[in-house]
Amino acid sequence: MNKPLRRIAIFCGVLILALLVRTNYLQYVRADELNTRDENRRVRIERYAHERGNIIVDGNPVTGSVETKGSDFKYKRAWKNGPMWAPVTGYSSQAFDASQLESIEDGILTGNDDQLFFDRTLSMFTGEKKQGGNVVTTLNAAAQKAAFQGLGDKKGAVAALDPQTGAILALASTPSYDPSTFAGNSDKDTKAWQTLLKDKDKPMLNRALRETYPPGSTFKVVTAAAALENGLYTDIDGKTDSPLPYRLPQVSTVLQNEGNIPCENASLREALRMSCNTVFGKISDDLGNQKMMDEAGKFGFNKEIFTPVRADASIYPKDNRPQNAMAGIGQASNRATPLQMAMVAAAVANDGKLMQPYMVAERQAPNLDVIYTHEKEQLSQPLSGENAQKLQQMMETVVKSGTGKNALIDGVTVGGKTGTAQHGLNNSEKPYAWFISYAKTANGSPVAVAVVVEDSQANRDDVSGGGLAAPIARDVMKAVLDNK
Repeated sequence: MNKPLRRIAIFCGVLILALLVRTNYLQYVRADELNTRDENRRVRIERYAHERGNIIVDGNPVTGSVETKGSDFKYKRAWKNGPMWAPVTGYSSQAFDASQLESIEDGILTGNDDQLFFDRTLSMFTGEKKQGGNVVTTLNAAAQKAAFQGLGDKKGAVAALDPQTGAILALASTPSYDPSTFAGNSDKDTKAWQTLLKDKDKPMLNRALRETYPPGSTFKVVTAAAALENGLYTDIDGKTDSPLPYRLPQVSTVLQNEGNIPCENASLREALRMSCNTVFGKISDDLGNQKMMDEAGKFGFNKEIFTPVRADASIYPKDNRPQNAMAGIGQASNRATPLQMAMVAAAVANDGKLMQPYMVAERQAPNLDVIYTHEKEQLSQPLSGENAQKLQQMMETVVKSGTGKNALIDGVTVGGKTGTAQHGLNNSEKPYAWFISYAKTANGSPVAVAVVVEDSQANRDDVSGGGLAAPIARDVMKAVLDNK
């Protein structure tokens, strides 16, 4: 071969090698990046080229798929009672991607997950059309309905757990939205999406997981746990060192109790029953900021929780003495999600063991074979069994003869704590109504609940955890108990 031909051959070989390198680089190194680019419609077209698998509650699908007309997307997502289930499922939209379970479990629902490789391979030989798998949730349909209907037209949220396993039984948030209204990619869908984004009431905000509120007096359960765990007090019926009036440390501000209730040296049981700010504010100061942070952390504060949907971190802050005293009664910079406060009630009900919250029980292949089963996992031990039982006695007194009477259920032992949390500059806004609770049977506690209500329509004097939130918690607990 003469020199010019040899040079041309070498040059062509280099071009072919460069082409191979480039092709492999695009197909393997940059594959994920290119697949997720907004400009790449092929991925979304493939996602909706066949019916998605379903999200299952109590054995029944709460989702579905319908054919899309006049579009290169063959199917779009549909929901049964979308506003009620949106806080659980999230949305799946041809134009606006997906959120929550619809996003996290997209691989199973589309059939593209590696766990379904065998099913995809088999369908190539059998000629069957591609199908998505199913996601089986832990949700209790009756409890979810009770939570959603109980909130009604009020802003608020409900989270309910099985204390013994961590299974999420209800997750409601209002106002809500219907994911079906923007599941397609038409102008109508775009308009519905923009309307929701501009709504000042934020219907797409999952208040149960993604909104943090001052927990108010419900946090006194955590402060009481800290007092017991650190040996500050051991007898829940013995007197505490709690003067009245009680001045916050290092400042001239006097901490007030609602309604001038007799809180001087009140026992832990009485202080929780009457919701004495002075007692729990002083406990928080006596323990100090670090011990309070440590105990709150054992309940799940100061860390994100994954259910698998992410819940924002609840915050017990590192703070100075007067602010720490206020944080001990659920005010100052203390912030919590409804899920977090349900975890507090669940840990107490479960004799001090806090289980990891979760809402996916199983994943199913298209042929309904189970390819994943969740195994319960203990997250922490916020308090000993002995101290948890003491705190149960205190919370049960709150419901029997204290501020939580509206949560009573005939023939059932109920423990709870009310809260009316101040917010706004100098308490200028209407307070939030809170209630946390659990119900007990002979086999332990099957349900713990947290409810928060932002009722902007109520008269300020009518806003209370016992009045607005406790009846909702009661109905959610009854729904769970009735389905046992």
